[in-house]
Amino acid sequence: MPDLAPRVAVIGGGQLARMMAEPAAALGIPLRLLAEAEGVSAAQVVPDQLVGHHTDLDALRAVTDGAAVVTFDHEHVPPEHLRALEADGVAVRPGPGALVHAQDKAVMRERLSALGVPCPRNAVVGSVEDVAAFGTPCVLKTTRGGYDGKGVWFVDTPEEAAEALAAADPGRSIRILAEERVDFRRELSAIVARSPSGQAAAYPVVATTQRDGICHEVVAPAPDLDADLAAQAQSIALSLARELDVTGILAVELFETDDGRVLVNELAMRPHNTGHWSQDGAITSQFENHLRAVLDLPLGAPHARETWTVMVNILGGPEPEVGRLYDGYPHAMARDPRLKVHLYGKELRPGRKVGHVNAYGDDLDDCLERARHAAAWFRGDLGNESE
Repeated sequence: MPDLAPRVAVIGGGQLARMMAEPAAALGIPLRLLAEAEGVSAAQVVPDQLVGHHTDLDALRAVTDGAAVVTFDHEHVPPEHLRALEADGVAVRPGPGALVHAQDKAVMRERLSALGVPCPRNAVVGSVEDVAAFGTPCVLKTTRGGYDGKGVWFVDTPEEAAEALAAADPGRSIRILAEERVDFRRELSAIVARSPSGQAAAYPVVATTQRDGICHEVVAPAPDLDADLAAQAQSIALSLARELDVTGILAVELFETDDGRVLVNELAMRPHNTGHWSQDGAITSQFENHLRAVLDLPLGAPHARETWTVMVNILGGPEPEVGRLYDGYPHAMARDPRLKVHLYGKELRPGRKVGHVNAYGDDLDDCLERARHAAAWFRGDLGNESE
């Protein structure tokens, strides 16, 4: 049967690709998936799929054959492969010139500094002496490949820095970025969507809570956020989307400092965990707007449907036999008929993201309690659902 709309190739079979499938189906947009293995999260819901690795150029060419555009579940495709796809005539969105700023933290920091974007003090380091010269305490990060707390070390002394550098294995030519340890009030996230024609849409700035380097909880909009600071965060995100020529979703993770500033922490150029609240709390979800953007369709309204939306991630608990996810439905749904549950089709492992819940309404404390209780119930850890 011929496609009734342009086909979108998606590289990576994780939950972000899985969650693109629902708005794609509603819009009648066919997806083709490059999955890293059979039966991964997105492969369970996208029937048109190939199994292959994102570093295999032949696999990338196969999955993009006949597609109008290619986009991503993650940022790890080698830039030279993306340039090869562009040379083949494939529309790569976001393109390699933009994506490198999410792939390489040192490149990102250099460009943001050139643009005058406020960031933590930082420097590339290659030795304990470099770290000592930069100053401790500090944060050390691999410039490529780190996520969810991986590739990040908080060091207080040169001796700890030596252990971190050894763990990072710089002998494999991995570059390390040192950053000041920011004394921040909380973490924020500003998400925008941008199309190739330059249209952009900004979602409300949200507050995020991290545990062990993993996003745990998101509140939309960020409570008690000064209106001028919220506007500044959105302005930074919109400016970066334009200056870096981003197509699709751009998530800008920020520190809100005690003295009333925002500093850019990380960038992501794909749907992001801090935007999952938008599935049920915004007029147009980040996943739908990502698809609209990469196809250069008019963007949907990013405004919140409700006063508050709270997203809490469901993580695998410490005991593998606890928390059979489907078994959580009777209690969670009966207790809270307005609760929205999103599961990723993943096997439970300790600390692994296997889903999230969204609760929305006019009372923030009520939304927090409902979302935390449900996530803790699915996790099998009701003793720790309150903050």
